[in-house]
Amino acid sequence: MNKSLIKFITDFGPLLIFFVFYKKYGMEEAILPLIIATAISILVIYLTEKRIPAMPLIGAILVAGFGGLTLYFNDKTFFYMKPTIVNVIFAFILLYGKLILKTSLLKKVLGDNLKLADEGWEILTDRWIYFFIFLALLNELVWRTQTEDLWVQFKVFGILPITIIFTIFQISVINKYKIDN
Repeated sequence: MNKSLIKFITDFGPLLIFFVFYKKYGMEEAILPLIIATAISILVIYLTEKRIPAMPLIGAILVAGFGGLTLYFNDKTFFYMKPTIVNVIFAFILLYGKLILKTSLLKKVLGDNLKLADEGWEILTDRWIYFFIFLALLNELVWRTQTEDLWVQFKVFGILPITIIFTIFQISVINKYKIDN
């Protein structure tokens, strides 16, 4: 099977499974299939790559943790807050790298695939910090003011397009600071 197809399935398969179960049975009944599908996707990643990248692993741990708390306490608040907490963690990690480690952790993650001048990495790091904070605040706004169904649709069909659009807007910075080897 094509590696990019496997990546697509492991990235979006669990979310699609969650959405299908949610529409058919409701939130509580959709969380366990999401946890199981996420665990299977991590296993597939490991079997195909012989390693598990940090982002999918962190995501899987948080899905299992917050999903488990939601089921154990029968309180959806844990699940609603997961995207907020994930985005705050990512913003904090990038901010920690910038302020404490004095380096771009984004460069450490993407530097093998993307060669940029340090100024470019600094700009991208700042923008991603702000973007993660924006997504956290947006998630809080949506889950606290809208219906559960709208929040699920936002989580499944909103966050990804917003992220893709944001990423596209970073192309000018990438082009400006790209280092040709």
